[in-house]
This record gives sequence, structure tokens and C-alpha cells, in this order.
Amino acid sequence: MLSPQLTINCKGQLISIEKPIVMGILNITPDSFYDGGTNQDIVTVVKKAEQMLKDGATILDIGGMSSRPGAAIISVEEELKRVLPVIDAIVKQFPEAILSIDTVQSVVAKAAIESGAALINDISAGKIDNNMYDTVAALGVPYILMHMQGTPNNMQKEPSYESVQLEVLDFLIAELGKLRALGVKDVIVDPGFGFGKQLNHNYQLLKELHIFKIMEVPILAGLSRKSMIYKVLECTPQEALNGTSVLNLVALQQGAAILRVHDVREAMETIRLFEYLN
Repeated sequence: MLSPQLTINCKGQLISIEKPIVMGILNITPDSFYDGGTNQDIVTVVKKAEQMLKDGATILDIGGMSSRPGAAIISVEEELKRVLPVIDAIVKQFPEAILSIDTVQSVVAKAAIESGAALINDISAGKIDNNMYDTVAALGVPYILMHMQGTPNNMQKEPSYESVQLEVLDFLIAELGKLRALGVKDVIVDPGFGFGKQLNHNYQLLKELHIFKIMEVPILAGLSRKSMIYKVLECTPQEALNGTSVLNLVALQQGAAILRVHDVREAMETIRLFEYLN
């Protein structure tokens, strides 16, 4: 019988994941695939953060760089200019809020943690910035370890696998070992839906998500409004909320502990219904 991790230590604040929790997405970018350009002033972002917290988000994930297919890595200076004022404003208004920094750059991660963020969410698993793992270890904060084949710029140029679920699992196990060796205690794994995966790869991963429970760490599912939903439904990201809720329920049934979403209230409703069902 596996003994999964039941709490995440966020700067001394223990977050329980005995029941699934929601991470709300706050993209401070001009070009994200769904909400790019909508959070360009502090007042708007703080209001959105407040609504997400009211709706039940446990964590707010703040990102200053788009990771949509084809996106380029922006400068550290530009990323810091986008995220630090937002972190400062949210911490000032909601000091109890748990903030995550969504970045591939260790300098940004460190500055964000020092400004009040409590987790690091790195889509690149330390592959874009070789200092990332050492930085996470030195900061002593939880780390979200995600699988991506390639980089945002090239990840959707014909990604291929012999067995996507086993290759992603092997990768995450190997990287988890490196993090453990550095003394990183709290690791959350994310199979990286849409990051270097074709449509069938995403659905195979979702069907087999339960196999990641062998790692005995929390599983994060980031499915919100992604192309794996709107391509099947032949709609737009703006019309993909219903599909998101459906796949979030599947992820919960497969063992996901954290849902990373644009729409917190609907994700919380999905969790409530899932819990009632069980």
C-alpha cells in the first residue's frame, strides 16, 4: 500500500492535500493562449486574485512568461518587471495567500520567493536554467516538477514517444531523485499536458495518470482550456470550460491532488461533486 504525501510545507504553513485543492492561474503576460493581456494592471490582478481566493483557490500561480507553443524565453529583467509588483500587491492585500511563481529562470524564482511567493512551478524541470534545482534546494520551498519534451518554442514540432506514460514517468522519477539528493523535501509532479505531446499522447497520459501515484508525491493536473480539449470539441479556448470540468473530474478519479485552472469556482464544484461521489 502506497503512503502518499498528505501535506505541502509552504514556508511553515502546512497545506493539506488529503482532499484535492485548486491552484488558480494568474498570467501577467500579454500573450498567453487564453488570458493573455487581461491582467495588465495591478488593480485588475488584485481583484482577480481576491475572487479566486473567495472561490476557494488554495494557491495562486503567478506567471510572467507565456509558455504557449511557439513562445520564446523572455529576459529575466522583463519577467521580474511583470511579476514582482503583482506579488508585492497580493501579499500586501492578502498576507495569508499562498503564491506560486511560474518560471523557468532561477533568478526570477529566488526574487519571487523573497518577495513572498512560497512555491516554484517550473515547466522545464531545471533544463532551461541549470541553477534551478540548486536554487530550489537553497530556498527550501516546494517545487512543481513538470515534464516537457523540448522547449515552448519547439515542443509541438512533432513530439514522439514509444510509450508516453512510461517515458514521462521514468523522466519524473529520475528528476525526483536528483531533487531528493539535493535535499528538496516537497515535490509535486505534473505530467505536462500539452507540453511536447500530441493529442493522443495527452489522452493516454490522462487515462494512465494513476501510475504516477507510485512516486508517492502529489500529482498536479493542468488541463484548463488547453488544445487537447478545444481541438476535440472543435471550439475555442473561451468555449472550453465545460470540457475542462469533464477532464478535471477524470484527473481526480485518476489520483490528481491539485487542479491548476483558470476558473476556480467551477473546479471547486468539480471537487465537491467528486468527493460526494466517493
